[in-house]
Amino acid sequence: MILTRRLMLKLAGSALALSAGATAAFAQEMPAPFDNAGDVKIALVRYLSTGDFFQAYLSGVEAQSAALGVDLRVFDSRQDAALQADMVDQAIALGVDGIIIQHGLTESMQDAAQRAIDAGIKVVAFDVNVENAAIPQVEQSDRDLARLALEQALVDNGDTFVAGYVYVAGIAPLDRRDETWVAVKAANPGIEEAAMFGTLDNPIANSVANQARSVLQANPNITVMFAPYDEFAKGVKIAVDEAGLTDQIKIYSADVSTADISAMREPGSAWAATAATNPAVVGEVSVRTLAMLLAGEEVGHNVVIPPTLITQDMLNDNDIKNMADLSAKLPQFAHADVSVPEWMPLPPR
Repeated sequence: MILTRRLMLKLAGSALALSAGATAAFAQEMPAPFDNAGDVKIALVRYLSTGDFFQAYLSGVEAQSAALGVDLRVFDSRQDAALQADMVDQAIALGVDGIIIQHGLTESMQDAAQRAIDAGIKVVAFDVNVENAAIPQVEQSDRDLARLALEQALVDNGDTFVAGYVYVAGIAPLDRRDETWVAVKAANPGIEEAAMFGTLDNPIANSVANQARSVLQANPNITVMFAPYDEFAKGVKIAVDEAGLTDQIKIYSADVSTADISAMREPGSAWAATAATNPAVVGEVSVRTLAMLLAGEEVGHNVVIPPTLITQDMLNDNDIKNMADLSAKLPQFAHADVSVPEWMPLPPR
């Protein structure tokens, strides 16, 4: 018995030594400034935060920041462009090492981003064009998001239909998706755009629903709604449901969440398809890209996360109820092999 205890203690000590050695080796492999990661401060400065996409994006930012051991500060401007610019200045004053600018307007973010660069701070922009060669642009391949959704619309409805389109100009991802919509219309002259509408007033879904009610009343021949942001699609669906038009209109969107999956799977739902990346993964990639800049590594100007087409039939056939199911049954949705150097610790899966 004594021998067994001694043996167990020796084995335990060896295991601890190996563990400590591995940890030390791993720590040595981490480049500066992450060899003292607790000293690294980064800020997330947000323009948009309403909706499931942005909550999931934030969770990804938090998870990757925790994996790196950095001090994360979150600034939320709630769609106030002037306040977002002020918040960049606040982050600069705090002495952060890096800033992620999440959405926003070019005219308000361009100068603010340059002030951060001038202060020696590394900056990454997600879905906002700050027109700065020194700042990598993280994006979801928005043109592909729109392309995948619209290709499905053409499969389902043919190349001749009357459409409603939800769009707000000046938001980089929506502008890029709009480029694809314009190109698809040009290639398919049988598509008639009967109405364009949209708003980012909070709550976005309810505000869009108010607009969509009027659009549907004025254009009873609409059979397709292209709403390339899931809060837009939620609003359109509210109006379509209330008008009793679920069997006459199909909705195509971009982005996805557990709430979206539930809405798409409702019996007789008009929401036919969406194209999406995992917003939590996009948040992780944003932090990893910033970390690579802080470590002095090259990342390229455009950091693109490839999207996945998600159809109502796919969700029903695979009994996908939530984002966890979606990640489990579509592995390409669970992780993006983007901005992943060998030294980079990843969040637990």
